[in-house]
Amino acid sequence: MTRVAIIGGGISGLAAAFELEQRHRAGADIEYVLYESSPRLGGVLRTEHVDGCVVEAGPDSFVSEKPWAADLARTLGIGDQLIGSNDADRKTYILTRGRLVEMPDGLMFLVPTKILPTGFSPLFSWKTKLRMMQELYHPPRSVGHDESVAAFVERHYGIEMVDRLADPLLSGVYGGEAANLSVRAVLPRFAEMESTHGSLGRAMLAARKKMKSMRKSAPPLFTSLRNGMQSLAESTVRQLTPECLLVNATVQAIQPQAGGWTVSAGLQSDQFDRVIVALPARSSAEILESNCRELAAELAAIQYSSSITVGLGYDREVRQSLPPGFGFLVPRSEGKRLLAATFVHNKFPHRAPEDRALLRCFFAGSNAENVWSLSDEEIVGIVRNELHQVLGLEADPLFARVYKWQSAMAQYGVGHLERLERIERLRQQLPGLALAGNGYRGIGVPDCVRSGRDAAKEMSKS
Repeated sequence: MTRVAIIGGGISGLAAAFELEQRHRAGADIEYVLYESSPRLGGVLRTEHVDGCVVEAGPDSFVSEKPWAADLARTLGIGDQLIGSNDADRKTYILTRGRLVEMPDGLMFLVPTKILPTGFSPLFSWKTKLRMMQELYHPPRSVGHDESVAAFVERHYGIEMVDRLADPLLSGVYGGEAANLSVRAVLPRFAEMESTHGSLGRAMLAARKKMKSMRKSAPPLFTSLRNGMQSLAESTVRQLTPECLLVNATVQAIQPQAGGWTVSAGLQSDQFDRVIVALPARSSAEILESNCRELAAELAAIQYSSSITVGLGYDREVRQSLPPGFGFLVPRSEGKRLLAATFVHNKFPHRAPEDRALLRCFFAGSNAENVWSLSDEEIVGIVRNELHQVLGLEADPLFARVYKWQSAMAQYGVGHLERLERIERLRQQLPGLALAGNGYRGIGVPDCVRSGRDAAKEMSKS
């Protein structure tokens, strides 16, 4: 019998447990115990149902092109609960000089692929538009070192593109700043495009043409679940053996012993053949410190940022007064504390009744730290004040919910991939140890699912 300990009950740890459960049911001589320090399983996947609205405390969706979360949902038997974003109504605004400016048609993430909409857009100055035209003639270039997303985008399009697009877009995903994030870790496809095409614009046009020839209709950009993201975690838990799930069980240390591992949680210790550590990298560093200081130091060097989401519900009148589309992003140069606001009732079906508006507002990084110590009422007050400035929204919300996530979003800094190589080399020196979670090769829900299941597959090998 191979015994595996899983430390961490977020979606990465749950996915690892599900993989082991499936293998056990298929006849593999394997069992597992999952340790979670908090009273609940699922980590940041948390959903509340308020006044008929589906309010997400953590991530509200995942990118559709990454298949692992949707595949898990289908395997769990809840594939019919998967819903796509309303891309026919997709518009995103950028706050520019105090007013909302729609992102032009044909802008694929950061790359303009249609000349006229971008050329006539007030989002960019003529200097930046000229840079966009010149960028089409960039020759292929292979950069021998890693660099920040900000440096990469500025080389192609100038600093205005960093301020108005790259930084706001990445703030919404990573909760960090483009100046601190690795282009190779965060936007590997763009780094590859530069080496093969030179021009990101030319590369994106070629990719779009190829995609059109392969399929008639593109999938929705984002996917979620009808009853909320928490249902993915709950459905996973229902497939697991209850006796194998320990909540309120904080692991203080793990120690190699007699060809296996001793896991110490509170006053209890247990013996395992293998261990999957599915915690934030810094927490992983703490419990691995006594085993390999060098590995712990590398893990501790992976930075994390905190975030705050605020859900606000309004009546039909507010819903009718809001602009169409998915919401808006706020460049840091605008001097606001909010980084983004999503019109959830527009973005997804089944999120709010027809007579309700549901807004999701977002703070992260230094913006979150600056308001972290404030009460929920004070944070809601800041949100309402800035929504009034941006949207002219004066109505009192029907409800408000504030959710704080401390050090929850991994920051892939410059040199992150090289650090992962060092971590992997050091991990190999500790047989029977696997790492999973959002600190390594993707922070989204699909990446976490993949990392957990891959770790379980590795630990299942005889």
